[in-house]
Amino acid sequence: MGQLNPRDLFETLTYPGFLRLMRKHWRMGLYEVWRSLNRSAFTRALQRLVPEIRESDLHAAPAGIRAQALTASGDLVDDFLIVESPRVVNVCNAPSPAATASLSIGGQIAGLVESRWR
Repeated sequence: MGQLNPRDLFETLTYPGFLRLMRKHWRMGLYEVWRSLNRSAFTRALQRLVPEIRESDLHAAPAGIRAQALTASGDLVDDFLIVESPRVVNVCNAPSPAATASLSIGGQIAGLVESRWR
């Protein structure tokens, strides 16, 4: 936790899909960074949902990162992405609510594997 892998960072920053995504949504990206660094900006954003909340109600906590697949064209993959290769079934994207759908997706993956042994 809290470690930066220079090779992963380089691959991310040079991936064509990431570059296209950033070209399309750079303003939103800068706003997200600003809001995460500025407590007042974060509070104002929260107040759009919960007007009664005050900055004094908030306490610092570690942020989470939710991975989401990104295509080379710069589009986020909004659904489950399951890719089969000859010997492997890869779950490449499991967006929220992954936990809610986990039994169903597990059944689908088991079916894919089982069909190979028939």
